[in-house]
Amino acid sequence: MTPVVWATSARLAICLRIAVALLSVTYFQPDEYFQALEPAHHLVFGYGHLTWEWRTRPPIRSIFFPMLFAPVYWMLKILGLDEPYLLVWIWAPKVVQGLFASITDVAVRRLARNTLGDRYVSMTFFLSLTSLFHLQALSRTLSNSLETSLTTLALSYWPFATFHSSQQLIKPLIVAAITCMIRPTNAIIWSFLIIELSWRLRHDSSRLLRLWSQVGAVGAISCTSLFLLDSWYFRTPTFTPLNFLITNMSPVSTFYGRSPWHYYLTQAIPILCNVTSPFVVYSMWHALRNGPSPVRRLVALILWVVFVYSLAAHKEWRFIHPLLPAMHAIASKPIVDHDTENHKRRFYIRAWRMVTLAALAAAPYILFVQSRAQIAVMNQLRSIPAEELRSIGYLMPCHSTPWQSHLHRPHLSQHSHWALGCEPPIGEQEHDIYKDQSDLFYASPISYLQTMFPTAVDPDFPPSRFPASVPGTRGVADTTWAHSWPSHLVFFGSLLNSGGVQPLLEKLGYREYWYGWNGWEQDERRREGVRVWAWRRQNTNPSAS
Repeated sequence: MTPVVWATSARLAICLRIAVALLSVTYFQPDEYFQALEPAHHLVFGYGHLTWEWRTRPPIRSIFFPMLFAPVYWMLKILGLDEPYLLVWIWAPKVVQGLFASITDVAVRRLARNTLGDRYVSMTFFLSLTSLFHLQALSRTLSNSLETSLTTLALSYWPFATFHSSQQLIKPLIVAAITCMIRPTNAIIWSFLIIELSWRLRHDSSRLLRLWSQVGAVGAISCTSLFLLDSWYFRTPTFTPLNFLITNMSPVSTFYGRSPWHYYLTQAIPILCNVTSPFVVYSMWHALRNGPSPVRRLVALILWVVFVYSLAAHKEWRFIHPLLPAMHAIASKPIVDHDTENHKRRFYIRAWRMVTLAALAAAPYILFVQSRAQIAVMNQLRSIPAEELRSIGYLMPCHSTPWQSHLHRPHLSQHSHWALGCEPPIGEQEHDIYKDQSDLFYASPISYLQTMFPTAVDPDFPPSRFPASVPGTRGVADTTWAHSWPSHLVFFGSLLNSGGVQPLLEKLGYREYWYGWNGWEQDERRREGVRVWAWRRQNTNPSAS
C-alpha cells in the first residue's frame, strides 16, 4: 500500500467516522453515556450520576476509559465554553470518538494485507466502510467500540504469517495491553494468540523466552499502571479487572438477561455481518479445510472467542464487535475470488454489491430516527431556564436517557434530578426473588405513584428524600423510596395508558410540555414517544381539573 493510498484511505475513514458521530442523534446503549461520558463529566465537574459499577465496593469499572474524554471537558471548562456553547460540549467527545473509530478502517486494510494479500485490501476496506453495525456502534462512545479499533490495530501488526524477531511484538503487545486496560475481557483474544505463537516457537527456546519476557514486562507495566490509576481515583487500593471478573462470574451477570448457548452463532454474527454473513461462513469453512496458515489462525481466533463468550449466560451483540473487522477481512476473499472468475459468479457478486448498498438505506433510520427522542428530550430540558427547571424526575426504565453529560445543570442535585434505579442484587441478596426499583414501578405505576409520592405538589419543589435505589438495597420489602413531585416529569407515552396515571397527573396540575416521536419500539414500556410534563399551578376551579 503506497503512502498516497494510505493517506487517502485514512482521510476518508476519518471524515466518515467523525461525520457519523456528529450526525447521529439516536440512542443505542446506556453504556455509551454511563460508562464513558458521565464518569468523565463527574471527574471534571464533580457532579452527575455514577452507576452501581462505580459506587459498589469494590468497584468494577476503571476510570481509564472515561479519562480519555476528560481532557475535552477540561479544555472546555478552562476556556469557559461549557455554558455558552453547549453544542460544542456535546460535539467534542463525538469528534474524539470519531477519530478513534477511524483506526478500525485504516488498520483493517493492514490486517487484510498481512493475512490475505494486497489483492483483498480494497474489498475489506469497502466492507468496513459500509458495515451497518459499524455505522450503528463504532462512532459511539462505547468501550466496545474503542476495543474494536485497538484490537484491529494490534491484530494488524501481529505475526500471523512468519515470526522474524521479537521486535515484531512490541507494537501489538503495547496496543493489546491498552485494550485490555479498557476491556479486561479482551485478554481472551490475546491469551489465544500468545499461546498459539508459543506453540510455533516451541523448538526455539531463545525466541520463546523473549516472547514471554515481553509479555510479562508489558503485562506488569499495564497492570501496575491501572492499579495506581484506579487506586488514585477511588482513593483505596483497587484492581478493577479482578473485581470485574469476580462480579461477572457471580449471579449478578445474569440479572441483565440470559441467552442460549448458540446466541452468537444464530443472532449476533448475522446481525454484525449482515449481508456479508454467507461469505464469512463460506470463507471460514474453506480456510479451515485448506486455507493459508495466516487465515486459518485468524479463523481459529474467531472461533475461540465465540466459544468462550458463549459459555457466559449474559450475551450481547457488541461483546464480539472486536471480531467484526477480522470477519470483514475473511469475507473479502470469496468476494474478490469469485468476482474474477466466470461470468455467472461475477453476476452474483455484482448483485451482492447492489444488496449491500441497498442495505445502507437503513442507515438514515439508525442515525436519525430510532430512539431519537431519548436524546432530543435532553436538548429540550437544557433549553428550559434554570428558574423554571427546578427538578426533574424520570419515570422510565433505568438509563433511558443521557444525564449531566448532555444536561450540564449543576443546580440540579442528585435528589432534584433523579431516575428510577435498576441496581442488580449484590452480596447476600436473594437473586431469584429480587425486584429492582424499575420492576416495582412498572408492576403497578399508579400504586407506586400513590404510595411513594405525596398527595400534592409542593410549589417549592424540595429535593426528594430517597428517590432512587442504591447498590445493596433489597427492594421495597426493606426500603421505601420517598419522592417529592418535581417541576418536570419525563416518561414514555405508554405510561399514560396505565390505569389511573394520566388522571392523577392532571389532577396534581401536570400538563404536557413536550413530545418527541421515538421510532418503532418492541418494548411496550418504551412506546408512544417521549413526553415531558411540567407542573402548572392548579386552577382553583374544580371543573377545570
